[in-house]
Amino acid sequence: MDKYIITTERAPAAIGPYSQAVGFGNLLFLSGQIAMDPMTGVVVGDTVEEQTRQVMKNIQAVLEAANCSFDNVVKATIYMANMNDYAIVNEVYGEYFPENPPARAAVEVSRLPRNVMVEIDVIAAFPTE
Repeated sequence: MDKYIITTERAPAAIGPYSQAVGFGNLLFLSGQIAMDPMTGVVVGDTVEEQTRQVMKNIQAVLEAANCSFDNVVKATIYMANMNDYAIVNEVYGEYFPENPPARAAVEVSRLPRNVMVEIDVIAAFPTE
């Protein structure tokens, strides 16, 4: 099995030596997404709710570039600058997984890239025919 790279202009370009997503076998590993506008490279949103919505839009764009959707996500990790934001992040995140949500971890971290409030990475399984 070979790994291959997934990229899309509909999500922010990598701001370091990493890929937006890497496929390997039947799995797709998405790098963490932050609330960056893919066209301007500027952080979007002054609230954790706004930032989480942008993060989820960015994840959706990368998933779609790989012919996947949120239905294919099997694992997610949410990194928050403040665990007090958990309920708000959880509410927005939950809108994208109305049924059969993936396994998940949610952790508070001391700092995130560009000083955003939330970052999320996911692992998806490609659909089987």
